[in-house]
Amino acid sequence: MLQTFLKRRETAVIALDNDLNRALDSILHKAEIVKTSTSKRLFDVFFTSLLFVFVFSWLFPIIILLIKLSSKGPVFFKQERIGLNGQVFKCYKFRSMYTNVRNDVFMPALKDDCRFTKIGKFLRKTNLDELPQAINVLLGDMSLVGPRPHPIPFHNEYATYIDNIDLRHLVKPGITGLAQINGYRGDVLDREENKKRTAKRIAYDLEYIQNWSFGLDIKIIATTVAQMIGNKTNGH
Repeated sequence: MLQTFLKRRETAVIALDNDLNRALDSILHKAEIVKTSTSKRLFDVFFTSLLFVFVFSWLFPIIILLIKLSSKGPVFFKQERIGLNGQVFKCYKFRSMYTNVRNDVFMPALKDDCRFTKIGKFLRKTNLDELPQAINVLLGDMSLVGPRPHPIPFHNEYATYIDNIDLRHLVKPGITGLAQINGYRGDVLDREENKKRTAKRIAYDLEYIQNWSFGLDIKIIATTVAQMIGNKTNGH
């Protein structure tokens, strides 16, 4: 009876390993398609160019003026983040915090974080602080849609408890993604809860890669815009 149990257990383990290998092969195969997709890159450049001409041309000057009036310091915040194939790049954002605080430490931004400027709180809440990443899209560092790029300290922390996290770097990071439209954006203070949320976020990233299509990108962009207009981005 014990031998029968052990045999069944061994069979179950082999089946599980086979499922994991098939899932891994699927992700690797689809990631190569996403990474080399000409249509995805052309859409990124075309759509982003339209945004610069028809939206950013008037919106950016307004945001820049408000940032300059709200506090001293640079308009843009640059941070090293991990991109395609684990390469580090400079990620651009509108500055939302005071310059006399350390905003590069491993500490999640809270809803009523005192580090935020008045305009910064609004920019974070509406996700407008992310708009300069359109520059990264044109430079080829990012795509409109993909896994969000993590700051290096955050990635190093996540890697201590999430297996295969580097699979998300097989494609370009995005301004928005499947995880974000499903409510998984940013970290929380509770460490155990944060581990669960991060694991779920990474799972969404891999699901996006495995199921990528041009239509899925359009759906994610449309949902992101709708959530921003409806103020349902979970931003803080």
